[in-house]
Amino acid sequence: MWRHKKPSLAALLFMAFLPATLMTGIHFSRIILTDNFHEVVPGQLYRSAQPSGADLSDYKSRYGIRTVVNLRGEGRSAWYREEAETTAREGMVLINFRMSAYRALTLEESRALVAILRDAPKPILIHCKSGADRTGLASVIYESQIAGKDEKTAERQLSIAFGHFAVPFLSSAYAMDESWKDFEATLDGLDQQPKT
Repeated sequence: MWRHKKPSLAALLFMAFLPATLMTGIHFSRIILTDNFHEVVPGQLYRSAQPSGADLSDYKSRYGIRTVVNLRGEGRSAWYREEAETTAREGMVLINFRMSAYRALTLEESRALVAILRDAPKPILIHCKSGADRTGLASVIYESQIAGKDEKTAERQLSIAFGHFAVPFLSSAYAMDESWKDFEATLDGLDQQPKT
């Protein structure tokens, strides 16, 4: 006689988390397949993972990109040479602003980034390696400080929707969240100072 065997706890957990795992895999596959390219503010700011030379030419043609802000900094690697050559050939401005996803920005660095994003010819494409962490922070700063978006809207740019996953003490990319919180605290302090 056949007896019905109860599923183990591990099997039940596997079945419970399988749909979420599949959806997460699909989400991150979509990010990778689209180079994590997204419009942040139409006609002003776009974000992506490391673009190829062909990507840059395409973005210039389709979106009129005038400035590329490279958050990885100047380098000697093939990706950097291709980026520098393509931006020069396409007549785009290339600005190198070295950041690390593993180290919080100082307040001075955050202010310097605001100035770059405010003053650079638009539309701007910002990128890092994966387009998730450093690019997310720069996008939050742009939406908050330049585009005038509210905090909740701006902070969506630094989220899992774009591949940013940061947990305090468990994720090295949490430095970007810390950078935003520190910079935001200085802004709150400015808002609370008496007007003269």
